[in-house]
Amino acid sequence: MAVNQTAKNDEPLEGNTEDALDAAMADVAGLDAVAADNAELKAEKDRSLRLQAEMENLRTRTAREISEQARYASLPLIRDLLPVVDNIDRAIDAASQTGEASSLLEGFKLVRQQLLSTLEQHNCLRIEALGEPFDPQFHAAIMQQPSGEVPANHVLLVAQAGYKLHDRVVRPAQVIISTGPAAG
Repeated sequence: MAVNQTAKNDEPLEGNTEDALDAAMADVAGLDAVAADNAELKAEKDRSLRLQAEMENLRTRTAREISEQARYASLPLIRDLLPVVDNIDRAIDAASQTGEASSLLEGFKLVRQQLLSTLEQHNCLRIEALGEPFDPQFHAAIMQQPSGEVPANHVLLVAQAGYKLHDRVVRPAQVIISTGPAAG
């Protein structure tokens, strides 16, 4: 005994079964697409969070490396200067044992030469100033003085040597500048 069931619009259910099945399949396909989109969105969000964490770690590591590099930048220079200190100690010991000031002077001359060559190895060069035209980028004038031998606005005397590292002035040379021949 079959009972003919009807849908809400009083049509037999059997005619709508295929349409309902197609609609249900379309809904399932739509849900699958939404689920796939949600999974893709979740994966991209996870990837984005991982990239942000990686960038933060990179920033932290780079800041630490820069800090350490700045902190220990002078290490090669210090390593090269330590033998100079050792030689100064040896010169003082030698002068103490012999009692002669000339050996101490000779020792200090050698140490001075060693120190200057170490500075040169690290591209720290002495600024040649004597007889040169006055240049405020490399020279600091401490006085002016008349001179018959040195032209005006040229360095007459170097009171303290200046040094530059590569092309940057470490310390300008303190100089006395000629004003030219004395008047009168």
